[in-house]
Amino acid sequence: MNQQYGDVNVTMDGHVAIVEIQRPPHNFFDVALIRSLVEAFQALDENAECRASVLCAQGKSFCAGANFHSGPSVLEQQQDDGRNPLYVEAVKLFGCKKPIVGAIHGPAIGGGLGVAMVPDFRVTCAEARFAANFVKLGFHPGFGLTYTLPALTGQQKAARMFYTGCRIKGEDALEWGLADIFTTQDKVRDEALKLAREIAENAPLAVQSVRATLRQGLVERLQQQTDHEGREQDWQRKTEDFQEGIRSVEERRPGKFVGR
Repeated sequence: MNQQYGDVNVTMDGHVAIVEIQRPPHNFFDVALIRSLVEAFQALDENAECRASVLCAQGKSFCAGANFHSGPSVLEQQQDDGRNPLYVEAVKLFGCKKPIVGAIHGPAIGGGLGVAMVPDFRVTCAEARFAANFVKLGFHPGFGLTYTLPALTGQQKAARMFYTGCRIKGEDALEWGLADIFTTQDKVRDEALKLAREIAENAPLAVQSVRATLRQGLVERLQQQTDHEGREQDWQRKTEDFQEGIRSVEERRPGKFVGR
């Protein structure tokens, strides 16, 4: 099997699907990419041969965040119900049925950290960086991170990441609960496959049932959380600080924020 969903490629290795984001070098996302991921994972939910998946990416970064420069901003788009279609698709990702192992071989930044939170487990390395850098851009975190990040790290460590926008190294990610396995960069995908195969050896209906029990209420909570995140982002993107935040990150300098 070799199936393409936009910039997402899916291949099978026994009972394990390899879902690869193909927007190197940094795999910036937009609504179309997240929708392609949803289509890929939903198709795998219906594929009886698939029992677990590995989510990985080409290039230097796992996912360096949202693409603010191709078409309408991912923050400006809204559906008739006022919801951002990006977050509508993001919630669908968390609603997929089968276990996912993330191969985080490089930076997962901003919304890219949100993508890295979709898998049940994460394998990482020294070259990876994890950052919720939204305040450096002048706006509120999104992609459900205000729920998913504290669930892994605890409230205090998540607050530190949110308030400072600091980058967490791969070793610290393991200690903080952001990652489950630490290895060398060239082994990240292999280790992720190893864990996925270990899951896939078991009775698939039982695994899916246990997963559904452990994640009970997750989609509903993430819907509420992304609705709130979207509303906060909506007014903040109209501020001078947001415009300065975008410029400062592009120019690789600290932001000169004025609080308006």
